[in-house]
Amino acid sequence: MKKYSKPELVSPAGDWSAMRGAVESGADSVYFGVKGLNMRASASNFDAFEMKKIMKYLHDAGKKGYLTLNVVVFDDELPKIKKILRNAADAKVDGVVLWDTAVLKLASSLGLNVHLSTQASVANYDAVKFYSSLGVKRIVLARECSLVKIKNIIDRIKKDKLKCSVEVFIHGAMCVSISGRCFMSQVSFGKSANRGECVQPCRREYTITDEQDGLKYVIGKDYVLSPNDVCAVGIIDDLIKIGVSAFKIEGRTRAPEYVKVVTAVYREAIDAFFDGRLDPDLKKKLYERLGEVYNRGLSSGFYLGEPDGRRSREPENIYEKVYLGEVVTFYKKIGVASVRLNNGGLKIGDEILIYGNTTPAGFIKVDGLEKDHTSVRSAQKGQEVAIKVPFVARPHDKVFIWRNKLS
Repeated sequence: MKKYSKPELVSPAGDWSAMRGAVESGADSVYFGVKGLNMRASASNFDAFEMKKIMKYLHDAGKKGYLTLNVVVFDDELPKIKKILRNAADAKVDGVVLWDTAVLKLASSLGLNVHLSTQASVANYDAVKFYSSLGVKRIVLARECSLVKIKNIIDRIKKDKLKCSVEVFIHGAMCVSISGRCFMSQVSFGKSANRGECVQPCRREYTITDEQDGLKYVIGKDYVLSPNDVCAVGIIDDLIKIGVSAFKIEGRTRAPEYVKVVTAVYREAIDAFFDGRLDPDLKKKLYERLGEVYNRGLSSGFYLGEPDGRRSREPENIYEKVYLGEVVTFYKKIGVASVRLNNGGLKIGDEILIYGNTTPAGFIKVDGLEKDHTSVRSAQKGQEVAIKVPFVARPHDKVFIWRNKLS
């Protein structure tokens, strides 16, 4: 078997819970944003002063951390950008994901590694070569690139011995607009997608009115304006073979369990390839696991050529989480959580999900319940029950029922 380089798995983190979940699930690195100046303004995000804490946590775990500063930047914001970049340098971030040339200049002057965001829409080798000449170390290619186009770019990078690598998105949301340059949210709600504030009006249900007769039709089941999420688990071996250096998962606004599951799936897929275990049966199982968490239907995006308009509605997320209650107390010595059932009942055999501000998402099959130190088969809304938990939970962590919607 030809020797291939193992790509870096880059996972998203919109908060501490997602970050810890990504690390525990096998991410090699995590990308995150600070409040106000990144393309996911609706995520919880982090305060700039937290960067040292973030980077210490990641470096102690043997992981890398990348700060994203990839919004449209105006003149009066450059002083703030400079301050954030200084904090990033002090915190020893491993790279800054950006695309504005003014931000690039500032980051380079501080000795920071620069990764070019997909917002720069780089889709050809000459652009790669130009940005490499400016000191960019990694380029996240435009999502419109096919496998053939990516291979051509990587081959030419190797031929010319550029000190620049390629990263691609392997999973997550695809924008209805070319490379995300959309104005619909700005025009409709005054929230700019290019400032990280997109409210995703393209994902909504609309009523179309026939002006001649006043007939109305609801469009929403297939969300005409909303593309499937990209999913590359079926072609992950092809991406490895053509030499992609880093695989990025989209999702800084998504829930902690999404980050945990998707990271774990791609970790297994990558490792299985290098262990010689990545066969069609495993790919199918991993694909089905991705269907357990939120998605809009999965497709190969542009990797196998331009989408032809036919949408795959499978697997779609067949699991749902329903708020149940919260952890009141966790008894670390015996690994038991006391849970208050605020919104429904719980019984043996149910699967639950627990996460909190700093607790990564964890799944548990309930095999025992205690109420007032007595074993019970079920508990009702308003009651407090004890549950064995195989990880550290914390007071106020949220508890959800995790169930198959088709059952």
